[in-house]
Amino acid sequence: MRVAAVQMTSGHEIEANLEAAGRHLAEAARLGAMLAALPENFAFMGRQPADKRAVAEPDGTGRIQNFLADQARRLKIWVVGGTVPLRHDADGRVSASCLVFKPDGQRAARYDKIHLFDVDVPGSTESHRESEHTVPGRDPRTVETPLGKLGLSVCYDMRFPELFRVLSRQGADAFVVPSAFTVPTGKAHWESLLRARAIENLAPVIAPAQWGTHPSGRETFGDSMIIDHWGKVLARMPGGTGCVVADLDAAARLDARAKFPALEHRVIYNT
Repeated sequence: MRVAAVQMTSGHEIEANLEAAGRHLAEAARLGAMLAALPENFAFMGRQPADKRAVAEPDGTGRIQNFLADQARRLKIWVVGGTVPLRHDADGRVSASCLVFKPDGQRAARYDKIHLFDVDVPGSTESHRESEHTVPGRDPRTVETPLGKLGLSVCYDMRFPELFRVLSRQGADAFVVPSAFTVPTGKAHWESLLRARAIENLAPVIAPAQWGTHPSGRETFGDSMIIDHWGKVLARMPGGTGCVVADLDAAARLDARAKFPALEHRVIYNT
């Protein structure tokens, strides 16, 4: 199955972001992808972190959600909608929701980002407190697709292998990791973490990312990747915007899991 990872430099103008996302999704479909994944915050990266509160949509309706449904239906592909800010809390905070749409335009899944990026980046002046404006999710989520069961995660989630083990136990055949990684942490850890999650779970990883300098002044790392079940990078886009595609071999994945049954050797420890 051919899949695509889209790389963007999103800003604070939703319509411009949606126009760019539409072009990249159309290119992915033209290249034969059956599933295309957009990066975290694909539709909106505000000038200030609090700006997401004003553009958050109610669950199930809104121009961003309608865009995803329309694109999936028009292009006849599965679309993973990076993250969409959805209204959640009485205090105005939002959920960072990864939404998956089927080729008929119907929503197949919603996953709310569990691990929020509350950090001071080592070796940098960058400081992030995502939880000030975002409510953490609680439930790991997989969704049935033609690729098999797709395990959903977002950006900072990739640093928590226990989440991916849960998704693996739920039967995940592949993972998607829409991201907006910082430059310092991207240089240090991006590829290593993604390949580790693929290798230890014998499952491919689709990682679309934000790249470049955004209107807020924030810089993101890019390097969108598609990695196979053995940790091999099949396609990547170090910089720029657009999409990369790769063919994922389900038969090879199943053969590797049969011959190298590491998943069956897992031990659940009581601590």
